[in-house]
Amino acid sequence: MTSALTVYAGALHRAARGGDGALRLVDPTGTLLWHVDTAAWQRDPTAGDSALLARCTGPTLDIGCGPGRLTAALTRRGVPALGIDVSAAAVRLAQARGADAVVQDVFAPLPGGRSWRHALLADGNIGIGGDPARLLSRCRDLLAPGGTVIAEVEAPGTRGWRGRVAITDDRRTSDPFAWAVVSADDLTSLAEHAGLRVAETWTEENRWFACLSR
Repeated sequence: MTSALTVYAGALHRAARGGDGALRLVDPTGTLLWHVDTAAWQRDPTAGDSALLARCTGPTLDIGCGPGRLTAALTRRGVPALGIDVSAAAVRLAQARGADAVVQDVFAPLPGGRSWRHALLADGNIGIGGDPARLLSRCRDLLAPGGTVIAEVEAPGTRGWRGRVAITDDRRTSDPFAWAVVSADDLTSLAEHAGLRVAETWTEENRWFACLSR
C-alpha cells in the first residue's frame, strides 16, 4: 500500500506526458465506485463546465483544484480565482497553466479568509474528507455575504454514501481514505445542516450541479 497522494501524482505525471492517467476509486473490497480521468482534467474545460464557470462572477475558491482547469479558465475570463489542493503535483501543474494555486487543506487557514464570492466543489470534490455536511459548513464560513457554494453532485436516484475508499491505477493501490458521494436527492438536508439552502440546480452534459446560498 502507498499514499493516495503518491498514486494520484503518478497518474497526473503520466497524463501530462501523454500517457494513461486513468485511476479507479474502489471500496475496501476492490469494487469499482468511480472512474477518474486525470488526463481530462489537464485539458481545457470539459463538457458541462460552461454553466458552472458562468456562475462564478467574483473571487472564487476552487477547492480540490487538481491540475487547475477551472481555476485557469476563470483567470482567463478575468475572474479572480485561487485553486487549493493537497497534492503538490497537481498544484505544480495548475501553476504551469497559469492558475494561481497553492498546496493547502480546505480545513486549514486559507488565503483570503472569509472573502470568497464563490466556493467550487467540482468533479466529486463534495466528497472530500468523507463528511459533506462538515465540508459545506466550512465552505459557508469562507464565503463573503451573499456568497455561494457551487457543487457538483450525482444524479437523482444515486445512492449517497460515506466510507473508506482507495484509488488504484492497476500498478498500485493506495491506503484507504475517507470519501463520500452526494446525490442530488440528499442535497437539501445536507445544505440545511450546514446553514445553507439550495438556491438553484441544473444539469449539463449528463452532469448535475447545485448552487447553495447562505
